[in-house]
Parts: sequence; structure tokens; C-alpha cells
Amino acid sequence: MTEREKMLSGEWFTPQDPELTAIRDRATRLMHRLNVELCGHGEEYRAALRELCPGCEGFIREPFRCDYGVNISIGEGSFVNFDCVFLDLAPIRIGRHTLIGPNVQLLTALHPMEASERRTGLEAGRPITVGDDCWIGGGAIVCPGVTIGDRAVIGAGAVVTRDVPADSVAAGNPARIIRKLTE
Repeated sequence: MTEREKMLSGEWFTPQDPELTAIRDRATRLMHRLNVELCGHGEEYRAALRELCPGCEGFIREPFRCDYGVNISIGEGSFVNFDCVFLDLAPIRIGRHTLIGPNVQLLTALHPMEASERRTGLEAGRPITVGDDCWIGGGAIVCPGVTIGDRAVIGAGAVVTRDVPADSVAAGNPARIIRKLTE
């Protein structure tokens, strides 16, 4: 099994692997184009965004940071605001018509808990899934393995460590459900 296959299956992997390094380097070059050289609404910007994140049908405002880009999918009509960081060691899936505020971090990366194991440099990731029609407020952090259900709202600055059910509002650190939404 390659290091990339290990990464995508959630196993511990070596990020210094040449194939993974090449993918991250490619992402760095594309992010530079997006963040520095191109204006956010031109066709050239959209083409570079699709090259970085082939699964992106939504829109990401620059500046934007990610590890690989290829592990990110964003549904039609979704919007990611300024200064977001998506550590996509595992898949990050964002549904349709979801709004993500500025400075939001979606972090799939895990490191060993034991210091001696951390010295090995191994990493792993757990996927993050955000449903359709969600709203994640500015500065929120979503931790590895979290699923946010359809139509959920995450308060600004929340640290989401556990799944959030559909039609719920979660806020705080750690985030907790503060109410259910009804239509």
C-alpha cells in the first residue's frame, strides 16, 4: 500500500513520501496563483481553483490554504470566505449551498498522542463532512472526523469536536447544541 493510499484510508502514513510531497508542492504553487496573482471572480481564477480542488463546484475567496486540494469537494452554490484553512489529509466534503465564514479551519489531521510516536513524523486523518445548506460562522474550528448535518449552524468561534445533527445550532468551546431549528 502506498503512503497516499494509507493517508486516504485513515491509516498512519509518512508525509515526507515523495508522491505526497509532490502533491503538496503542486497545491502550494496553485494556492500562490490563487492568493497572489489572480482576481477572485475571473475565469482564470475559477480554472486555477478547479485545478487545485477538482471537486469544487462552489467558490473559495482568497487567501485560502490547504495541504493537497485534491481531497476537497465543495457543492454547487457553496461559498468559502477569506483566510480559511482546510487541512485535507482526509477527505473534506462540503454540501451544496453552504456558507463558511472567514478564518474557518477544517482540520482532518491527527498526530500520535505519545511523544515518542510523534517523533516518528507519522500522521493520519479523519474525514470531515459538512451537509447542505449549513452556515459555519467566522473563526470556527472543525476537528478531525466530525460530521455536520444538513441545515446546521455553527456559531462564530466554535470548536466542533463532535458530530452536529441536522437542523441544529452549535456554539462554544467545545461546541454544544444550543437549540434545534424548525422551518
